[in-house]
Amino acid sequence: MMRTLIKNGTIVNEGRSFLGDLVVNGEQIEEIYEGKAPRGIYDQVIDASGCFVLPGVIDDHVHFREPGLTRKADIESESRAAAFGGVTSYFEMPNTNPQTTTLEALEDKFALGAQKSHVNYSFFFGATNDNVDSFDRLDVHRIPGIKLFMGSSTGNMLVDKYESLQQIFVKAKKLGLPVMTHCEDTDIINRNMAAYQKKYGEDPDVKFHPEIRSVEACYESSSLAVKLAKESGAHLHIAHVTTARELEFFGKDENITGEAVIAHLYFSDEDYADKKAFIKCNPAIKTVKDRQALREALADGRISVVGTDHAPHEWKDKLGGCAKAASGMPMVQFSLVSMLELVDEGVLSIERMVEVMSHHPAKLFQVDKRGFLRPGYQADIVIVRPHTAWTVQKEIIQSKCGWSPMEGHEYQWQVEQTICNGHLIYNKGEFDEAYRGEELTFRKSKF
Repeated sequence: MMRTLIKNGTIVNEGRSFLGDLVVNGEQIEEIYEGKAPRGIYDQVIDASGCFVLPGVIDDHVHFREPGLTRKADIESESRAAAFGGVTSYFEMPNTNPQTTTLEALEDKFALGAQKSHVNYSFFFGATNDNVDSFDRLDVHRIPGIKLFMGSSTGNMLVDKYESLQQIFVKAKKLGLPVMTHCEDTDIINRNMAAYQKKYGEDPDVKFHPEIRSVEACYESSSLAVKLAKESGAHLHIAHVTTARELEFFGKDENITGEAVIAHLYFSDEDYADKKAFIKCNPAIKTVKDRQALREALADGRISVVGTDHAPHEWKDKLGGCAKAASGMPMVQFSLVSMLELVDEGVLSIERMVEVMSHHPAKLFQVDKRGFLRPGYQADIVIVRPHTAWTVQKEIIQSKCGWSPMEGHEYQWQVEQTICNGHLIYNKGEFDEAYRGEELTFRKSKF
């Protein structure tokens, strides 16, 4: 087995930062040393002087568009973008074509992941109004959880029958699976859209997007999800929280957790003027006050996980306003460096950032032996260098869609190496095309 020494880096893990060395043996972390590792024979030495050594990012929320939507993106291209960005594991969403709402479709996705994914992978099983009976046949060790579109879906996966919603939560509780929800109330959105179209024409300017997909629409749907979770005892994980108002649901019950995504932590409604529909996403990016509230909740523990909701579209799909432009943006390549920028701005500490991007996704979804730098754990590691200015240019974008809302932005942190299962997949611009990640497993080991 290949032994690798990562030396002289600042290791950030489990609430601490210290100067030290880390030894990898094969796929696993062998030992972590505060200070110097003992002299030994190593097949590979990585000098991390001046760098930070972090657990690889676990992104709990991506749309890689395969199968069926591969003109926008595919598993190969987006997992490559992930590796470039220090993301070593991802959970992909079910609104593909066909949707991942049958056991057959799920198996087909796993086959695609094994064939194409450069980093570690798993897939959510999607709930519908009438597929709850199939949940009993799911292998709870292979999937992170159930994805539920409550009131809004970009792939016609809306679950709108109250009885079905109740059954989904009850069954998820029985199986010990978290329910991850997209919470927006469709009726409210449709009423708002009709009112804005009457006033501004068939495709209102994108600046109205947060008023159409409003605070009220989010809050009403989240309230219902919280009610169902409390009645059933299931673990509810509300995806991409966008409003200050919804934050009242978190921090009181460990069974009700919230995810913030990069777009909502980074942008505000003031950015629509410049970025147009290229930052249009569902739920909508809202006010500066909402963004500030999310950042505070991230720092104080009410928001426990940061994902990306990475959702590429072709450039042409993003032209237009509230009605015509597609919702979603690519972000997986730039999520870690964006969060490190928030560290520099004093929004949160680097130790807390590691918690919300690696530790907490691993704990919440019970990912086996990942998300931490611990002996015996899989060696999923990212090495980042501070004080290294670079600008996002088109030619470095790895996502198949070929654009990013971060184009032209100057970052001060750089991903230098990404190690996946002990394998150096990305090294200062060099990428190992041949490497494939592993299927993630869940709920087999204790934290």
